[in-house]
Amino acid sequence: MMPDSGLSDKTQRGSVFRGTLWYLGVMAKLRVQSFGVSLDGFGAGTDQSLEHPLGKRGPELMEWFFPTRRFQAMYGQGGGENGTDNGMAEQGFAGIGAWILGRNMFGPVRGPWPDDSWKGWWGDEPPYHAPVFVLTHHRRAPLPMAGGTEFHFVTGGIRDAYERAMEAAGGLDVRVGGGVSTVRQYLEAGLLDELHLAVRPVLLGRGENLFQGLDLDALGYECGPFVPGERAVHMFLRQRA
Repeated sequence: MMPDSGLSDKTQRGSVFRGTLWYLGVMAKLRVQSFGVSLDGFGAGTDQSLEHPLGKRGPELMEWFFPTRRFQAMYGQGGGENGTDNGMAEQGFAGIGAWILGRNMFGPVRGPWPDDSWKGWWGDEPPYHAPVFVLTHHRRAPLPMAGGTEFHFVTGGIRDAYERAMEAAGGLDVRVGGGVSTVRQYLEAGLLDELHLAVRPVLLGRGENLFQGLDLDALGYECGPFVPGERAVHMFLRQRA
């Protein structure tokens, strides 16, 4: 039996699992980076679809990212701004060896895969350049893409995806790319080490709320530094030592 630490059972189990990785010499972290959120806590808009992958008004959450040099380079364009927001975006890709995505982040298809025609939102060369583990309830064969990205479809839940991503990352960090439900699940399980939020000065009012019903203090998280950018304030949560 675990001693009473004041943390939830899920958080304690997450801490034990991270401790096991540390014992085995794996010092990698599970990170959320560059996650756009509104001032009222929404990480996606309503009615996500093929036409609205981030939900209605969802792109407003990422308007800090679109002008950056990093974003422009991802899509083969020159120029872009090179300020604080860009620096934060660059940090989100540094030292990442694998990714975890919720199924909605991969595409709008719901239910069993009708075929293998949907290959993501990003064209032939997605921006990940690393193994990507997609959470789903439905089996699908791995999908290799140009540029080193290979999508793996995980039906065993968030811990299975975590273990597989950590192994694939080869000692580098693993980034959770979203969406809101996936980030919430990793927070609740106590598996996330760091969370970088890009807080935008907008009020969505409706959509998917990132923190509703979560007691982050009881889950073992604390506030880190905050950095004002050009179009967002960058705030950090991390596991308490």
